[in-house]
Amino acid sequence: MTQTVRLTTAQALVRWMIAQRAERLDGTEIPMFAGVFAIFGHGNVLGLGTALSEVRDELPTFRGQSEEGMALAAAAYGKASDRRQVMAATSSVGPGALNMVTAAGLAHANRLPLLLLPGDTFVSRAPDPVLQQVEHYGDLSLSVNDAFRPVARFFDRITRPEQLLASLPQVARVLTDPADCGPVVLALPQDVQAEEFDFPVALFAHRLNRVPRARPDSTELAQAAQLLRAARRPLVVSGGGVRYSGAGTALLEFAQRHGIPIAETSAGRTLIPDPHPLNAGPLGTIGSSSANALAGEADLVLAVGTRLQDFTTSSWSVFQPSARLVSINAARFDAVKHGGQAVTGDARETVEELDEALAGWSVDAAWTARAAVEKAVWNSHIDGLRAGASADGSLTYAQVVGAVNDASGPDDYVLGSSGGIPGELNGGWRTGAASAGPTMDLEYGFSCMGYEIAGPWGASMARGVTHPDGLVTALLGDGSYLMLNSELFGAAFSGHPFVAVVCDNGGYAVIHRLQTNQGAQGFNNMFVDSTGPGAKPGGVRVDFAAHATALGCAVVDVAAGAGIEEFRQAYDRARTLARSESRPAVVVCRTDPGAWTESGAWWEVGVPSTLTGRAGYDEGKTAQLRYTV
Repeated sequence: MTQTVRLTTAQALVRWMIAQRAERLDGTEIPMFAGVFAIFGHGNVLGLGTALSEVRDELPTFRGQSEEGMALAAAAYGKASDRRQVMAATSSVGPGALNMVTAAGLAHANRLPLLLLPGDTFVSRAPDPVLQQVEHYGDLSLSVNDAFRPVARFFDRITRPEQLLASLPQVARVLTDPADCGPVVLALPQDVQAEEFDFPVALFAHRLNRVPRARPDSTELAQAAQLLRAARRPLVVSGGGVRYSGAGTALLEFAQRHGIPIAETSAGRTLIPDPHPLNAGPLGTIGSSSANALAGEADLVLAVGTRLQDFTTSSWSVFQPSARLVSINAARFDAVKHGGQAVTGDARETVEELDEALAGWSVDAAWTARAAVEKAVWNSHIDGLRAGASADGSLTYAQVVGAVNDASGPDDYVLGSSGGIPGELNGGWRTGAASAGPTMDLEYGFSCMGYEIAGPWGASMARGVTHPDGLVTALLGDGSYLMLNSELFGAAFSGHPFVAVVCDNGGYAVIHRLQTNQGAQGFNNMFVDSTGPGAKPGGVRVDFAAHATALGCAVVDVAAGAGIEEFRQAYDRARTLARSESRPAVVVCRTDPGAWTESGAWWEVGVPSTLTGRAGYDEGKTAQLRYTV
C-alpha cells in the first residue's frame, strides 16, 4: 500500500522543492532551489506563505520590494550559478503577478532557470469577482496569469492538489534541460493552495536532477568536420552555452590544437583569457574591431552555444556572404538558424568529439596569428580611450570601466544590462588569465533596465557561496537607476553586499545617440529635451547619493569635474564599505553622455527616408548575410 502524508497543495510544493538536489559543474551536490523571493498578498500569504514559514530554516524566504525586482534577482541568481541552481519568486494575483512578466521575458530570452509562483483567482469562483481580478467577458477561465504564457517555457495552473504529481517532474525537467531551460510558471489559485490531499511520501524523497549532456549525432558531426577541414579561415564564436556546459577549457584546447581564433558573444564573455593569443575579442555591434575584422574574412564560422542574436552578428552583416556556418547547440531550435550545418549536443561533449574527428588538422599559421595582431590594435584603441578625457572634463565610460577592471580580482564579478554600459563592458573589459571561471553577467538578451540593481542582489547571493572572496559590481546609468531601484533596500535589508556604480549622464544618452546619429533631432531622451509645456529647461534633477543613502546603502559621491584618480579612490572606498558593512555601496559619478566605445559595426534599426542616416541603413542592408548555403 502506498504510504501517504496529508498536506496542503502549498505544503507539498515547498516540501518537493526542498527534496530536489542539483550538481555544480564540478560535481558537487547542492540544493536545487536556493530560496524564495516573496511579496505576500491575499492570494498567497495564507497558503504558500504559511507553507514557507514552516520550512524557513530549510528553504529561506527573502522579502522583495517589487515583484519585478525580486524576480529579476532570482534570474540573476540562476545565471551566477551557471544555471545549476534556481531561485523562486511568489506574488499575489493581479498587479503583483503581472509585475513579474518582465522578469519572465528576461529569463526566457536569456535561457535562464526561474520558478515563478503567482497566486491566482479562486477555482470555485464562489466569491468572484475578487479584489485584483480581471474578468474576461468571453472566457471566465482566464486570469492575468495567462499573460505569462508567451514568456514561459512551461506554464501550468494547478486547479487540484493531485495535479502536482504530473506537473512537478516537468518543472524539474525544464529548469535543468540545456535545450529547454527557461522560466517555469505555476499559477496557484488561492483556494487550491490551502486544499489538502494525501500525497505519496515518495514525492518528497531526495532526487538528484543532473543536467544531461547530449552527445551529437555521428553523421552531423562528420559533416561538420568535413566542412572545417575544407576551411582555410575558420572562426570560433563562443556563446553562453559554452559557459553553462563548462566547456571553456575544452573549447580553448580545441582552438589551440587546430589554430582557430576565438571570438566571444556578450553571453559568453570572460571565458577566454584576454591575453591569450587566440582571443580575437568580443564580436558584433558592441564588440571589437578585432573580432569583427576576422569575422569579415572568415570562410567558416563555428558557432558554439549561441543563439546568434543581432548584436552578435551585427544584424547578420559582420560575416562575409560566402561564409559557411556550423552551429553546435544543445537546442536544435538555435542550431538550425540561417541554414547552417546543425550539430545538436552538449557544447563540451560535442567540441571534444569534434576535436577527435579533426585529429592532425590545423589551419595555416598566418591565419592563427591574425587574432593576436588584430587584438593588439583593439587593445591599443581601448588603452587610448582609458587614458583620454572627455571634452568637458567629465569621466568617460571607458575610464570608469577601466578603473573597475583594474581593481577587480579573479573572484570578482561584473554585471551590466542596458543603455550604453553593455557596449563599454563588452568591448573594453579584459579578463585576466587567473579568473576563476566566468566573471561577467552581461544581460544583453533582453536588455532590461533595472536588472542592474536587482541582478547584483541575486548574483551576490550565489557568488557569496561559490566565491566568498569576490565582490559583485554593477555598472548602470541614471535611467536604469530611476527605472527600478527598490531592491537596493532589499539587498541592504537582507545583508548582501555589492557595489553599484551609477553613471549620471543626464538622461537616456545611448538612445539619444542612436536618435541623433541617424539625423533625427534630440527628443524625449535627455533631460534637456524632455520637458513638457510649462516645465523649466532641464527639468528637476535627482540627488542619487541622497536617494541611495535613504534606501540603506553606503554611498560614495564623486564630485562633478573629478578625474579618474578620484573615481578610483571612490570605487576602492565603496568596495571596502560593501564588504565591511554587508550592504550595497553606491558610487555616483558624472559621465560624458557623448563619449562611447565604438566597434564600427552596423546594427539594423528602422530609419525613415527623411533622415540622413537612411543612406547608411541602405548600405548595411546590402551587406547582410541572409542565408548560408
